[in-house]
Amino acid sequence: MNAKSSKTGKVITYIVLIVMAIIMIIPFVWMILTAVKTNQETISVDPFYILPHNGWHWENFVEVWKSYDFLILYKNTLLMIFFRVVCALLTATMAGYAFGRLNFPGKKFMFALVLIQMMIPSQIFIIPQYLMVSKLGWLNTTAGLVFPGIVTAFGTYLLKTAYQGLPKELEEAAMIDGANVGQRFLYIMLPLTKSSMVSLGIFTSLFAFKDLMWPMIVCTNSATTTLSAGLAKMQGQYGSNYPQMMAAAVLATIPMIVIYLIFQKQFVQGIATSGGKL
Repeated sequence: MNAKSSKTGKVITYIVLIVMAIIMIIPFVWMILTAVKTNQETISVDPFYILPHNGWHWENFVEVWKSYDFLILYKNTLLMIFFRVVCALLTATMAGYAFGRLNFPGKKFMFALVLIQMMIPSQIFIIPQYLMVSKLGWLNTTAGLVFPGIVTAFGTYLLKTAYQGLPKELEEAAMIDGANVGQRFLYIMLPLTKSSMVSLGIFTSLFAFKDLMWPMIVCTNSATTTLSAGLAKMQGQYGSNYPQMMAAAVLATIPMIVIYLIFQKQFVQGIATSGGKL
């Protein structure tokens, strides 16, 4: 009976997961189907077209590619993601180690500030961040896009949790061998938090890729903007030409799909290990 009920439970679980996967993939499939239709088919109610009725119009992708330089958008977006990930890993690993393993005056108060930053909406910081970027002369530059991601409260908390979960004996053994704080951090503790660093890199890249408001504010020049901001501007450029808008959206998702296919294992491991206790 237990084996039978366990098998039934697995079947139900798989059915639920399959249904949820289909529900989640429907918008993406619909986006691709809309991109290869005519504009008349997309707005037609009677009859309602699911598949293209008058052929597959791949020229929508060609028109969008010619009208907007996607190579520049790809370059700007990937550069922003790369530098944000690098900056987040550099600052979060050091800050996380300090909060998780070291004792210093004001530690609890400073970490409370980190937690408060996580609870406050990021939109509150846009005006002071814009003023700082403007004073530095970083408007319409990659440095301006990267600026809000130089430090990350989420990454600091994540790495602090990872360092706290490591055995104290490892660090004590290194101290007996004469290792100083920097050596203990760099050669002993840092390599043991690889999975948490992968998690931080994944979430940082996703947050950067989806960031819309900041690129639209700091990069008004089309030559320095990102995919998300470029798509927002295309909505006004193409009006109600939904096939071309959906074609642009498909092109914009290609980088993250490629990155996911390459680092699929790391994505799964990173999300699985991102939880922790304070």
